[in-house]
Amino acid sequence: MTAILSRSVEDYLKTIYQLAESASEETVATSDIAERLDVAPPSVSGMVKRLAEAGHLEHVPYRGVKLTDSGQKAALAVMRRHRILETYLITKLGYDWASVDEEAERLEHAVSEDLVERMAFALGNPQYDPHGAPIPTRDGTIERPAYQTLADVEVGGAAVMRQVGDDDAERLRFLKSLGLVPMVTLTVTDKQPFGGPITIQVGGDKGGERVIGTELAACIRVERS
Repeated sequence: MTAILSRSVEDYLKTIYQLAESASEETVATSDIAERLDVAPPSVSGMVKRLAEAGHLEHVPYRGVKLTDSGQKAALAVMRRHRILETYLITKLGYDWASVDEEAERLEHAVSEDLVERMAFALGNPQYDPHGAPIPTRDGTIERPAYQTLADVEVGGAAVMRQVGDDDAERLRFLKSLGLVPMVTLTVTDKQPFGGPITIQVGGDKGGERVIGTELAACIRVERS
């Protein structure tokens, strides 16, 4: 039987996993956890101690903390609930992809495992959520695709947009207004030097050109085609 964890514990474990994943590191600094969760450093220290005592974390001297196997499994379970909820809310209930993250955040701590699995079955057991993020499996594994960012694609290079973060609603609305959504084909036609704007062809010859900043391009994960 799966142990029932509090909302705050689940939030910490998920946050630590995501910070480690985004930095491609095993360890995470407690200051980064405090910043992401917008809590005071002493609160983080107290929770880290609790999680370590429960066997979910290990402290790495001078580097931070890292999830144990049980901590990672718990984090992936929360992420599975969140991403299936997002997919269901958008696909079945018509939620907008820009605002669904907040709703899924509220629901992920309340729904039962049985309900989540029924949702997954109704959706055809999807592998990715609407933002392109891989959905962890029920047994606690997750695909880790070797994508690159759009900012790294050279002029003349073509790629398929695969993933974008779901934590910035305004950015998601802007991307959608430009037609930049997962599975669309992109071709870089021009890049200005020194971090200048990038011009891309969207969806083939009929899609039209778009000009975006390097910072935004760095948030878009693509697969070379």
